[in-house]
Amino acid sequence: MWAYNSIFYQIYPIGFCGAPTDNDGITVPRIRKLLDWTDYVEELGIDSLLLNPVFESDHHGYDTRDLTAIDCRLGTNQDFKEVCEAMHAHGIRIVLDGVFNHVGRGFFAFQDVQKKKWDSPYKDWFYISFDGNSCYNDGFWYEGWEGHFELVKLNLKNPAVVEYLFSCIQMWVKEFDIDGLRLDVAYSLDRDFLRSLRRFTQEVKPDFALIGEVLFGDYNLIVNDEMLHICTNYECYKGLFSSLNDMNLFEIAHSLNRQFGPEQWCIYRGRHLMTFADNHDVTRLASILKQKGQIPVAYGILMGMPGIPCLYYGSEWGEEGVKAPDNDYALRPCFAEPKPNELTAFIRKLIRIRQHSDALCNGAYQNVQIFNHQLVFERKTDLERVLVAVNASCDPFTMHHAALAGEAAELISENTLHLSGQLEMPPYSVQYLRMQ
Repeated sequence: MWAYNSIFYQIYPIGFCGAPTDNDGITVPRIRKLLDWTDYVEELGIDSLLLNPVFESDHHGYDTRDLTAIDCRLGTNQDFKEVCEAMHAHGIRIVLDGVFNHVGRGFFAFQDVQKKKWDSPYKDWFYISFDGNSCYNDGFWYEGWEGHFELVKLNLKNPAVVEYLFSCIQMWVKEFDIDGLRLDVAYSLDRDFLRSLRRFTQEVKPDFALIGEVLFGDYNLIVNDEMLHICTNYECYKGLFSSLNDMNLFEIAHSLNRQFGPEQWCIYRGRHLMTFADNHDVTRLASILKQKGQIPVAYGILMGMPGIPCLYYGSEWGEEGVKAPDNDYALRPCFAEPKPNELTAFIRKLIRIRQHSDALCNGAYQNVQIFNHQLVFERKTDLERVLVAVNASCDPFTMHHAALAGEAAELISENTLHLSGQLEMPPYSVQYLRMQ
C-alpha cells in the first residue's frame, strides 16, 4: 500500500481558501488557490495531500448537502479536477474527507423527509421517529451525531444509503482520480459498512487507501485486513506534546513501546497508524508547547517514530492556533501564501531523511535509554539501523550507553561521528544516527 511510506499534508479547504463560513450560494473558484501551493508542497517533500471536506455543505463541510458537487464556495467540479490533475502531475496523491456518518440538514434526502414525512422514500435513510419532534420543530425526531442535531445521522445499515455513498465514491475516482479517503468519525461507523467499503474500493481502485479518524479504544478493531488500512494515532499525539510539557519523556517512550516495541504484548506491531503533532480539531503544537524551543524536538520525534507522519498546513512554520468553543476557524485559517522559515527547512530535511531511510519508514522500534529530558530509541531493519536521540532540555547533556559505540553517520548535520559509548546532545536537539 502506497500510503504506508507516505508523508501527508493536511489542508482544511474552506478555511485555507478564505471561503465564507456559511454557504452563500455564490460560486467562486477558491479551490484553485491550491495550484499556487503545488510547488511548495512538492518542495517540502510531501507526496500525499489530505483534504478535509470539499463537497457542498451548509457551513463547515461536515454538514453535507451534496456529495456529488464541490462546494460552490470553493468552485466547480472542473476546478477541483484541474487541481487534482496538477497535484498528480507533481507526484502528490489526493485523499478526501469521506463524511459518511452524517449529513447536514440541507441534504436532499433529509429535506425530502421534512416535506413529505411518512411519504418520503428517504425516511429510512435516517434514524427517525414520527412520534416526537426535533429541536428545529420538524414534526419528527431524528438522531443527530453525538447530540449535534445539525448533523443528521445516516442509517448505514440501509442498502440504499450504502449504494448511494458507493456511487459517489465511484464518481470521485472517475472524475477526480482520488487515491483514498479519510473517514470522518470512523469509530462511529457501522463495522459491516466498513467491510463493504473496503471490498468496494479495492474493486474500484486496487491501491485505494482507507484512513480512519479514531480517538480511543483498540485500533485493531478497525485497522485490519477487512476494514481500514490506517487510523489516527491519538494516543501518541497526546504523548508527544504532554511528555515535552511535563518534561517526562517516559510518557511518549512508554506509548511507543506499548504500541510497537519488541515485547510479545505490544499491541500494534505490523499495523499502520497516522502520526501527527496537530490537526484541524486540536490546538496547534506551537500554541500548546510551553517551551517554543521544543517545537523542532517534537517534529524530530514525529519523523523518527513508527507511523505515517501528517503535517497540518501552517504548523511547519510554527503557526499558532488555540482551539476555542464554537470557533474552530481559529485552527483553520487562510494564508495568502506559504511562510517558510528555519523550522520549515528543518522539517523538510527530516522528511528527506525519512523518505530515504528503510529503518525510519519500516523499522522495528526499541527504547534504548530514557530519562525525563532525554530519550534514545532504535529503528532497525535488516538493511539499516538508526538511533533517534533527543534532548528536550534547554541544557546540554552527555548520554552514556553501550549502544552509542562505533562509527555513525549523523543524518541531520551530515557529519560522521566516532562514538565510544557516549553522545554529546546540545540543548533542544535531535540526532538521527545511522550506525555502521
